[in-house]
Amino acid sequence: MNPVVLGALLGGLFGASLLLVVRRLPFLRKPSVDDRIAPYLRDLGGSDVFLGVVDSSSPFSAIVRLFGPSLRAGAVRLERILGGATSIRRRLSRAGIDRTVEEFRIEQVLWGAGGFGVGLLIALVALSLGLGNPVGLLVLSGLLAVLGVLSRDTYLSAQVRRREARLLAELPTVAELLALSVAAGEGPAAALDRVARSCRGELADELQRVLAETRAGDPLVRALDALADRSGLLALTRFADGLAVALERGTPLADVLRAQAGDIREASRRELIESGARREVAMMVPVVFLVLPVAIAFAFYPGAVGIRLIAG
Repeated sequence: MNPVVLGALLGGLFGASLLLVVRRLPFLRKPSVDDRIAPYLRDLGGSDVFLGVVDSSSPFSAIVRLFGPSLRAGAVRLERILGGATSIRRRLSRAGIDRTVEEFRIEQVLWGAGGFGVGLLIALVALSLGLGNPVGLLVLSGLLAVLGVLSRDTYLSAQVRRREARLLAELPTVAELLALSVAAGEGPAAALDRVARSCRGELADELQRVLAETRAGDPLVRALDALADRSGLLALTRFADGLAVALERGTPLADVLRAQAGDIREASRRELIESGARREVAMMVPVVFLVLPVAIAFAFYPGAVGIRLIAG
């Protein structure tokens, strides 16, 4: 590697580090209004909630608290660039993640910083071996940082899909247990309480949240409507709406729950059949492109060799 290029890179890295340290000196950094009033509003929570979830005894806690203002500033800039706070808030609710949009943006900043660090490590290794162009390697680091930011968003969508799959798997059993409890003579709230205490899973947690809202003073119908609003599943929305309508109009609740459980199981059976049909088509790809060419080669290769020997 050229010593001039290596010296320039090390000097630039040292200068950037020194600039960051100087900019964070207390007598050079003007505190914002949020920083001045934060000690008086600490009990109300806020952006320090994410920074406080780390164990104070771990070394990572000191790093997070040291770069906390930078992380929040990066989260604000990332929100201005990407936007979509409503979609993120909706997906966080559907994934069952109790975090704000700012905390999610901070996670994206951390993922992007991790990608940029991996890119810098690759660049240093490549430059030490005399491979690659410094500008191209720097661009690669930037692309990895962008990839890290987008990967956190993609992972959130994957979390939503996994949780919705668990909710769909638990819904028929919970509906049937509710139908049995109501048929045994319990009221709707008592049946929900019994099922929520007896079951374990995502849907049981949602039912516990519904019961907590009713204990806080909300009517059961309104709590069920809130469950339907924050869920992204049509089956769960129909389940909550069916419960609310049955409570409002006095319809036999056990029959409604049994019918909904049967409909959900039938929909799951249809989805399973459709998934099997799609997998059957996907299985044709290795058969056509791998197995069939090998079979043809084994069938025709001996004949081709025999014809060559006869012709020779």
